[in-house]
Amino acid sequence: MADAPRMYRTLKRALPPLLNRYVRLRLEGIEHVPDRAPAILACNHLSFIDSIVLPINVGRPVYFLGKADYWDSWRTRWFFQGTGVVPVHRGGGDKGGDSLRTGVEILRNGDLLGIYPEGTRSPDGRLYRGKTGPVRMALEAEVPIIPCAVIGTDKAMPTGTYRPRRHQVTVRYGRPLDLSRYREQRTDPFALRSATDELMYEIMLLSGQEYVDEYAAKVKSGAVDVSADLDVRDAVDGITIELPDQAADRRAAG
Repeated sequence: MADAPRMYRTLKRALPPLLNRYVRLRLEGIEHVPDRAPAILACNHLSFIDSIVLPINVGRPVYFLGKADYWDSWRTRWFFQGTGVVPVHRGGGDKGGDSLRTGVEILRNGDLLGIYPEGTRSPDGRLYRGKTGPVRMALEAEVPIIPCAVIGTDKAMPTGTYRPRRHQVTVRYGRPLDLSRYREQRTDPFALRSATDELMYEIMLLSGQEYVDEYAAKVKSGAVDVSADLDVRDAVDGITIELPDQAADRRAAG
């Protein structure tokens, strides 16, 4: 913890007693987070507050990769820099390679890396298709991935709000996921997709979310429309199915 930025250390001392009580934070499986060894904490993403509740009770620093855009303005630069967020450029090509190299460097330094495989916050509370970057980092740095889940953060701090509400939040840390069998195939897109889907399945089990096999960013941009899936699900939820005997009893009573 002594190597963490000063603001990170200050918040780490001050926030847990206050925030844990305010949101009635429940922790499950935190013993799966290693005390010393490097690892990736791969989590679903529902709210801005996820980046606070996920690491706040971990006994060592957790570093996140953040959009380089945050460093364009002093209003956001001072906060993200002080809380240990490392700037990276989003996108494919060389920019995507920069993100990968930065993540691997953090891991090879022996640190914990927090990351959201969906790449952005869920637009509707469902779990979306994971990007392969976290798996590529884990295989390159030869570290385990710990699937994690936050539950209730979208209610505690909905998108567009600036202060948390009093709503119970649960953070679950799963058992480390050993993907070393994919290491020799770490440049194979099909192997990376298979390993990533395995990771997202574990996150789904921890979070209890419905899974959507589309990228959340495409849904947000309007390139993909999944609203019909929600309409169908709501329609099915509203249907009452009667057994033959129940229908006969209802007609007799009517």
